[in-house]
Amino acid sequence: MHLVSIAMYATSQPLADATAELWSFLRCSLSQAGLEDLPERLDRSIPYDEAWLRPDLLLSQTCGYPYVKDLRGKVRLVATPVYGYPGCDGPLMCSFVIVRKDSAFQSLEDLRGTTAAINSPDSNSGSNFFRAAVAPLARNGSFFGRIIQTGSHGGSIAAVVEGRADSAAIDCVTYANILRFDPDLLQDIRVIAETPRGPGLPFITSGDASEERIRLLRSALHAAIREPSLAATRATLGLVDFAVLSEADYEPLLSLAGDALPPLSAGAD
Repeated sequence: MHLVSIAMYATSQPLADATAELWSFLRCSLSQAGLEDLPERLDRSIPYDEAWLRPDLLLSQTCGYPYVKDLRGKVRLVATPVYGYPGCDGPLMCSFVIVRKDSAFQSLEDLRGTTAAINSPDSNSGSNFFRAAVAPLARNGSFFGRIIQTGSHGGSIAAVVEGRADSAAIDCVTYANILRFDPDLLQDIRVIAETPRGPGLPFITSGDASEERIRLLRSALHAAIREPSLAATRATLGLVDFAVLSEADYEPLLSLAGDALPPLSAGAD
């Protein structure tokens, strides 16, 4: 049985339900095309990042920075979702730099020497884009006074709200989803800047996947965009299209990061 794990944005019940509906359509389309051993349901039993290198992987979604840094040559790109949210530009996306609503910070420059929250050092949106945004302001290779690691975008938002951090970078898709489905989390937050843009979170399959499997997966994803009965599902996910990008399109993510962030502090939140 193939493994299908699409969990990167399934962070609330409406999003989880819509993602399951998307897979139900994809499964039917792939089955009709002759692909066998398709699971009826998405696998929610393993952490999303453990799915990426599983030999039985059929479809998953990864972050762009881990893909270009560690996964190239080990998995194959299928397609990159295009979301219809502020901060998205076709398959490109940015992060929003957030601070507490009642803080005095008005610009990135104001954050010099303060405490920043990142979800993970390997996160493109929460760390890599953040580095790229403040790198031009760095002095002697540093900008922030301290970094805390929170484990998730939600954790980074909470750290800012609670005063454990002064700022964080939240990817524009996550921000839009929270604004729609859990807006109370953002009531004490405001955005002061946007980071540089880069290609969004790609759908991937196993590294030994055949060209025929890639073709079938792409065909099913594009069919999902055209299917009238999935209009509500696409609206819930904010999904408007899929783009086929190459390894070269993701390469710039490696050069976005400057040396503006000091090493992670010993204590992670």
